[in-house]
Amino acid sequence: RPSLLMLDEPSLGLAPLIVKEIFNIIETLRQTGVSIVLVEQNARAALAVADHGYVLEMGEVSLQGKASDLANDPRVIDTYLGAAKK
Repeated sequence: RPSLLMLDEPSLGLAPLIVKEIFNIIETLRQTGVSIVLVEQNARAALAVADHGYVLEMGEVSLQGKASDLANDPRVIDTYLGAAKK
């Protein structure tokens, strides 16, 4: 069993149903203790399965913290999650 899984844009170009299944698998792996490094533009999906997150802007870390805190941060909501999250 691996101790680390690195994923780069696992949802890129996939149908929404497949994306949902991939993130279900990521969550299952996370729950088994596998550490996961995930680079993902789908911020909502990434934050839903993450413990900790980083927001990059222009190649620099602009925000970091617990995924739940980032998901509720007004800057993240406005820029990455959209008004529906408000």
